[in-house]
Amino acid sequence: MILESTQKSERIDVRTTPTVKRILQEAAATSNKTVTEFLIDSALTQAAEVLANRRVFSLTGPQWKAFMDALDAPPSPMPRLKKLLMEPSILENPGARNDQ
Repeated sequence: MILESTQKSERIDVRTTPTVKRILQEAAATSNKTVTEFLIDSALTQAAEVLANRRVFSLTGPQWKAFMDALDAPPSPMPRLKKLLMEPSILENPGARNDQ
């Protein structure tokens, strides 16, 4: 993943075990990258995947039809909400206060 190049001004510090550090160094060297480049590339790839899972979802044909049917269906009656919306607001009648 490549982001626009801007001046790097932020720092991320990571503490780890010697074993983890050695593994990361080996993986970075195998990828012809510095440990920093390897960590940033890996982290950004994982971040993009995590964020995409929150924004994009896949549906089968029947699931898509059920989803579209639910969107197209008229809303369910909500008598309590209707009653609440019919009551006058305290903003509409500022003189009415409930000082009990």
